[in-house]
Amino acid sequence: MSEETARTADAAKAVTESNGLVTFRDVFALPEYRAAYASLLVNWVGDYLAKAAVTLLVYEQSDSVLLSAAAFAVSFLPWIIGGTLLSALAERYPYRRVLIACDLFRIVPVALLLVPHLPIWVMVVLVFLASLGTPPTQSARSALLPHLVGREKLPTAIAINQTTTQASQVFGYLVGATIATAISPRVALGVDVLSFILSATFIALGIRPRPAPRSQEQRKHLLQESAEGFRLVFGTRVLRSVLLLICLAAMIVVLPEGLAAAWAALGNTDPTARGLEQGLIMAAVPVGFVIGGLLTTRLVSADRRDRLIQPFAVLCGLSLVPMILNPPPIAVALLASLSGMALGGLSPTLNGKFVLMIPHGYRARAYGVVQTGMQLSQFAGVMVAGLLANSYWLPLVVGICGLVSTAMLVALVSRWPAKEEFDEAIAYAAATMPPVVPAPGSPVEAHAPITSYQPHHAATTPGETTAATRLSTYHPHHAATTSVTPEAP
Repeated sequence: MSEETARTADAAKAVTESNGLVTFRDVFALPEYRAAYASLLVNWVGDYLAKAAVTLLVYEQSDSVLLSAAAFAVSFLPWIIGGTLLSALAERYPYRRVLIACDLFRIVPVALLLVPHLPIWVMVVLVFLASLGTPPTQSARSALLPHLVGREKLPTAIAINQTTTQASQVFGYLVGATIATAISPRVALGVDVLSFILSATFIALGIRPRPAPRSQEQRKHLLQESAEGFRLVFGTRVLRSVLLLICLAAMIVVLPEGLAAAWAALGNTDPTARGLEQGLIMAAVPVGFVIGGLLTTRLVSADRRDRLIQPFAVLCGLSLVPMILNPPPIAVALLASLSGMALGGLSPTLNGKFVLMIPHGYRARAYGVVQTGMQLSQFAGVMVAGLLANSYWLPLVVGICGLVSTAMLVALVSRWPAKEEFDEAIAYAAATMPPVVPAPGSPVEAHAPITSYQPHHAATTPGETTAATRLSTYHPHHAATTSVTPEAP
């Protein structure tokens, strides 16, 4: 074995070898992560409070379910129509600056919603404008996280963030609806304005400045930079596999939540009971997601989490197949919760691998591709199932969708990339990281120097590329052409 090959093997081992359990205490011991987490927490709770408040505000003024639904759904439009462009924009500036700027920007449209007697179309436009800050915020936060916690702690940090987001959704909707109904929708909107101020303050005071991932000289047209993110993800086997699996799993898991109102109405004429059953079904998936994420990250080692990806993926669809028997709503909620647990169990591991396989300067754009794919797949899944349920029996539709998705997931995981392919992609991405002087208490790890990375896995099909060979065509401006010690990760 040559000296260069030995160094590469040592680096790959250092990057991917973390068999010990990382606890939540280990992650929260990092001061910068605590600041980022506090920002995320107040940000998400404020967002869900505002969504519940705006929906009620529009409904009270219009007495239209359609218009209130439109006010809710418009917040997803930025991801669908321009998520990858906005994510590419986040790559041009320091992530810390992007997070602060987006929080300050969103204060203005949300504050304007506090003005009494606004026309409905103005409220919808203001919600859309506020939502434009979501893609760059989430992309920058995802790209910054590995710098804050390091490689070993990344899956646990992702699990904390994702479970917090799901819990914030349940809490924000319940509290937002309560405040909006019992007091005033504008009180909830005022809390959302305060949440943006607090979020920006946490980031400004708690996270140290870092340089932008792309310099002024490296910038291209925004459309071209966005297209590079697509080519990177879809042109690399390991990245494409992760994207397809997470999008397909999310598409089937969301069906009970999206069809909860129709399911609760099956053979039930009591409005109160229907409302309770709908809420039970809708809350089942996020609750299951939280439980699955907590259990796997707290009780399961990294190696075993890798081995659980495939069975968890199949369980996402398989859990919904028994719904073809038209079980009672409580059983529907339990099956939906099991599906959510499976998604919560695999999601932190997949997301952690995905982030570590992206070279420096491409993380925000790659995250934008994944988020756009997830939004589109969930939207398409609910719409197709809803259209079918208009003509056919709802339990039959959901059960068959679960069966078809299970077959697709089995086919996908049967061609799952080998561990060595993930390892070499992670090692190559680590080589693109710029050397930094670690701050006190930072999780930067010392690894063997990496020179030019030579992949040893051949493409599996004609025209296919491995991670390393595909990434090498992009030449990030921080790519390691000489010996460096990469920053974590």
